[in-house]
Amino acid sequence: MFGLFKKHPTRQLRKELAQLQEKSMQAQRNGDIRTHSKLSAQADEIWREIQRLEAQSK
Repeated sequence: MFGLFKKHPTRQLRKELAQLQEKSMQAQRNGDIRTHSKLSAQADEIWREIQRLEAQSK
């Protein structure tokens, strides 16, 4: 019952991941491959963190 108001720890990370992936895609479309690769690397780090948190909660 008290877990009802508790925020899921990965919700914010998933939101950040989606934003980074969108920015990365736009950079790639604009031909800025360097920025695309930096944003993709950041997105990969966030994805690993999400997987780690989800594995802990199970």
